[in-house]
Amino acid sequence: MARLAQTAGLTDVQQEIISTVRDFVDKEIIPVATELEHRDEYPQQIVDGLKELGLFGLMIPEEYGGLGESLLTYALCVEEIARGWMSVSGIINTHFIVAYMLKQHGTQEQKDHFLPRMAAGDIRGAFSMSEPGLGSDVSAITSKAVRDGDEYVLTGQKMWLTNGGTSSLVAVLVKSDEGHPEGTAPHKSMTTFLVEKEPGFGEVRPGLTIPGKIDKMGYKGVDTTELIMDGLRIPADRVLGGVTGRGFYQMMDGVEVGRVNVAARGCGVAQRAFELGVSYAQQRHTFGKPIAQHQAIQFKLAEMATKVEAAHAMMVNAARKKDSGERNDLEAGMAKYLASEYCKEVVEDAFRIHGGYGFSKEYEIERLYREAPMLLIGEGTAEIQKMIIGRRLLEEYRLQG
Repeated sequence: MARLAQTAGLTDVQQEIISTVRDFVDKEIIPVATELEHRDEYPQQIVDGLKELGLFGLMIPEEYGGLGESLLTYALCVEEIARGWMSVSGIINTHFIVAYMLKQHGTQEQKDHFLPRMAAGDIRGAFSMSEPGLGSDVSAITSKAVRDGDEYVLTGQKMWLTNGGTSSLVAVLVKSDEGHPEGTAPHKSMTTFLVEKEPGFGEVRPGLTIPGKIDKMGYKGVDTTELIMDGLRIPADRVLGGVTGRGFYQMMDGVEVGRVNVAARGCGVAQRAFELGVSYAQQRHTFGKPIAQHQAIQFKLAEMATKVEAAHAMMVNAARKKDSGERNDLEAGMAKYLASEYCKEVVEDAFRIHGGYGFSKEYEIERLYREAPMLLIGEGTAEIQKMIIGRRLLEEYRLQG
């Protein structure tokens, strides 16, 4: 079957990795995704398969046991996985962000301690910024850390923690006033802590509770949780990078890369929706012919395919910009914004092509219709992306004199 969203200029190694992932998705994910999703069941067998493929260490440097691949390679793999089931790509993405933050900002001891086991998939990562009352306003974080000798005592409640139950390492952003006098800008008094815990729910270490899974409209299978800290003691050597006050910048660096991956998820879901729509349109007959032969459906398919291509191109551009070492917040914001919006539109068009059957849980498009909205808010809402894009454009096009 001819595919949309081909990527030019890939190496033989990149092509082999992506082809291997695509085959795994077709054989191991797509046939079982809808059934597991309807049961809200964690895809343990799929995750074990991804571990065997080495995907948990895809971007971790070879010196730590990873494959040392680029963000582009990773994003293209995420695109393929999301095409099979978006929840699985979420399991990988949050792990990857923590590994990336460690690689970029961790002390040598932290890298040596965590990255080899993360590359092997023996440690699964999650990261935590959001809280019940802050939404997109990260500066409103109320969770805090207080120094007590060689430890910090953490208190507060975090929200929307992907992999909260299954992870064994969580990067948690809190306020820490140590060394930051009153009046310091909020983003300069935040610190990221590397919190190790047991997988599971309930009290997973003294002072740390994962209450249980949040019941969601879509994005099922993957566990999304709260995280409650009440006198949680963390050694000072588990401050990411070893210095307080840098947490906001560390998290934003991770989220910037995460936005490329959310864009890749949108591309993958949109591709699958197009595949389902174009297939159904050739099987369903009305007025004596397949509905694909009606001009109205052909117009819809043309629009869907064009959106898939456009979103993919922007995602690839954002990944390549980051890989080059250049600032890519403009490109990542644009890619995340466009891919998530187009994903929603392509899924809805495929849903319309299915007619009444699209409303039936028997058809895969019903699952995609519930999954797509998460991309509109994950890693920053459309409105946040537009703020980022607008500010960066004014920087680039500022009038002189």
